[in-house]
Amino acid sequence: MGRIPSREARMPDTQRSSDEQDLLQRAARVLPAGSLGNVKFADDYKFIVREGRGSRIWDHSGNEYVDYILGSGPMVVGHAHPNVIAAAEEAMHKGTTFFAENAYAIELAERIVDAVPCAEQVRYTSSGTEATYYALRVARAYRKRDKILKFEGGFHGMHDYSLMSLSPGGTVPFPAPDPSSAGIPRAVQETVLVAPFNDIAITANIIERHHDDLAAVIVEPVQRVLAPVPGFLEGLREITTRYDIPLIFDEVVTGFRMAKGGAQAYYGITPDLAAIGKIVGGGFPLAAVTGRKELMDVYDAASVDASSYIPQVGTLNGNPVAAAAGLATLDLMQAPGVYEAYWDTGARLRSGLQRMLDEAEIPATVSGIDLMFDVYFTDEQITTYRSTLNSDKSKNRIFDETLMKNGVVKPPGKVYVGVCHDEADVQHTLAAFQAGVDALRD
Repeated sequence: MGRIPSREARMPDTQRSSDEQDLLQRAARVLPAGSLGNVKFADDYKFIVREGRGSRIWDHSGNEYVDYILGSGPMVVGHAHPNVIAAAEEAMHKGTTFFAENAYAIELAERIVDAVPCAEQVRYTSSGTEATYYALRVARAYRKRDKILKFEGGFHGMHDYSLMSLSPGGTVPFPAPDPSSAGIPRAVQETVLVAPFNDIAITANIIERHHDDLAAVIVEPVQRVLAPVPGFLEGLREITTRYDIPLIFDEVVTGFRMAKGGAQAYYGITPDLAAIGKIVGGGFPLAAVTGRKELMDVYDAASVDASSYIPQVGTLNGNPVAAAAGLATLDLMQAPGVYEAYWDTGARLRSGLQRMLDEAEIPATVSGIDLMFDVYFTDEQITTYRSTLNSDKSKNRIFDETLMKNGVVKPPGKVYVGVCHDEADVQHTLAAFQAGVDALRD
């Protein structure tokens, strides 16, 4: 792709200004591992974000980066978008939270119901972790069963159920769970079954053997950066319907990203419940459980008996500022031609990277979908979590660090493409990709 143009966004090296060094030292004193627990970089590449505008962020040393973290996905229209900021400011001038119904939250719920195929009602939370956790509780209350089935490597936030087999070694036989965190009660392990994503044969066998005990099956329709193989989601929908087991789509990432109606609209597979978040909050803390009224009635004491009722209180549930920001973000996403251009940008980046790796004869797969992807350095076909385990992680470190040196930042594990990324970003990123591939050949 040629040389990267000389520009402020290019990092000269890993040296940090005295101001940023001071912040890093202060963080180390007051934060465990000097971190918020989110994106993790090697010590030589740690930085402190100063600000973000559009597709760019700046650190406290003044380095500018094309940003593919995007706040772990919610900043799809870019940082500090004027429409989103204006909507949030308007709401803030009326009060920042009320612990009561407000017009912004009602309008956003209407937009969700209009767009998302499974959505008949909405119950707000403040995070995707809460949304998936509560979706499982809804299913258990409705189904009167305790066990849930999730998929190996599937990420549903940070609650105990999600952390079962989140990042296992891949040696435990299915459907036994493998805790990926300390502090999880053994009782939780006894209520979780685990299946391999994209393997409908093994999954169906597990469901058939355990269907009497299952309250729900929860799945990311795109599991991290593993796209569903043809027939997998269809097979999952068929077998859960056969046994009247609620199917939960975790659309915290894919909701409103892949299409107006999320992955369920894109793939044409309608679950019973969905957890949504990230984009729908416009960069503010907001997420939701949504689904068929029959299941959502467990939140309404007047609609169900006491043994099925779920009380659910959250100080910031349906926060008006977050809802206003979410509405403004959805307006931007749903303007004519936005989704088409968004997919085209992602396709150019993803296919461009795969082409460079192929031309360099480096065994690697750019896995995922065009809007979110990453590289696995292996010649093995990538379809399941276990197929990713033989990837050479040392090559990922070299590649990601080379990108940072060339003014492009991504989190380990995923590139988030945004509507905000323009032609200049694409050209700069493709050049940085080429630098990363060249570094792997040196």
